[in-house]
Amino acid sequence: MTADARAARYALITGGSSGIGLETARGLASHFDVVGIVARNPGRLRDAAKDLASTEARIATFQADFSSLADVRRLAGDIKEKFPALSVLVNNAGVWHKNRAPSKDGYEETFAVNHLAHFLLTTELKDLLVAGAPSRVINVSSSMHRRLESMNWDDLMFEKEWRGFRAYSHSKFANVLFSNELARRWKGLGVTSNSLNPGNVRSRITRNNALLNLVHRSPIARILVLSEADGAKTSIHVATAPDLEGTTGCYFDKSKEVKANPACDDEAAGKRLWEVSQQLVEAVS
Repeated sequence: MTADARAARYALITGGSSGIGLETARGLASHFDVVGIVARNPGRLRDAAKDLASTEARIATFQADFSSLADVRRLAGDIKEKFPALSVLVNNAGVWHKNRAPSKDGYEETFAVNHLAHFLLTTELKDLLVAGAPSRVINVSSSMHRRLESMNWDDLMFEKEWRGFRAYSHSKFANVLFSNELARRWKGLGVTSNSLNPGNVRSRITRNNALLNLVHRSPIARILVLSEADGAKTSIHVATAPDLEGTTGCYFDKSKEVKANPACDDEAAGKRLWEVSQQLVEAVS
């Protein structure tokens, strides 16, 4: 490894080929030497790389299917081969389903993609984040995490009763709970962990629901719903603001620190989610 490689600053965004993720990558490109984007679709990755080619950073692309934990492990290995360190990890990728769908590993896919895949990727990249310290993990949640009072411990995979919005809110609750637990566990390592709400954004996350997709693309939505660039602003702020160095275990909305759902401050619940998540990812080879 050259001295220049060690000195370079690296950032990584999951779900970085479109929507909020692509705009986050664009915003981070003026702050980092290398910006990596992760996405499932190779064609969209190529298009995103071309779109970002005129930015100041070198763009690195990584293909992975977050519905498969084996593929997430493979992704982590690919990142370790290309990146000597990591200054910022933005856990942005997400899905929402109208109907219950299994992941490649048989887990409920909303929980698997939105939480388990990011839990696994983050913990697999721990050494890179420590090497890049002071570094930041940013977990993109949603205001919908406020709809719940706790994890659905008795039915994490929603096998007994399925509701798409509840499953999505559940995964976003897990994002904040995980983010806070990560802040506690990695305290003293030079790695901070914060979560955020990007706002109600016109993005591809509604692509599996024809009605919501139509509403988000309607003329009135352009007044009431944020653009993808606006939706990326809080992620960019939390990733780059100098005054947030050392800030950890916090939640942001509209680029300001606000109080998250108080239930996400439950340390016992955070510990339980970490342990259950560890068991679930280790159950898949």
